[in-house]
Amino acid sequence: MKDTAHRTVARIATVAVLTVALAATVRAADDSNGNPLQAQIDHGKSTYAEKCSHCHGPNLMNSGTITPDLRAFPDDRTRFVTTVKNGKNNKMPPWGDILSDDDIGNLWAFISSRRKP
Repeated sequence: MKDTAHRTVARIATVAVLTVALAATVRAADDSNGNPLQAQIDHGKSTYAEKCSHCHGPNLMNSGTITPDLRAFPDDRTRFVTTVKNGKNNKMPPWGDILSDDDIGNLWAFISSRRKP
């Protein structure tokens, strides 16, 4: 019984470390003020138009589907990266094998630049 508990704790710790590492590897370079560079936003906009807009709409929202309004996406980069890479509840497919870490970082730069106040 003790062995099983130790293995469970070890697995949970491993998942936590991997989640933090994933978030750290998918990061966009920022300017000196901590803002994404315009080139990243532009690349993210292009990737969004090609890969995401057919479901999420051309302006980060699609009133005809159940997809969320991405302009209101929470300021949570880790959640965003995890959702894009792994998909969401069988409603959004995983893109981790299609988009590079840079692509996902650029998508984050674009979407977070369009966030509603």
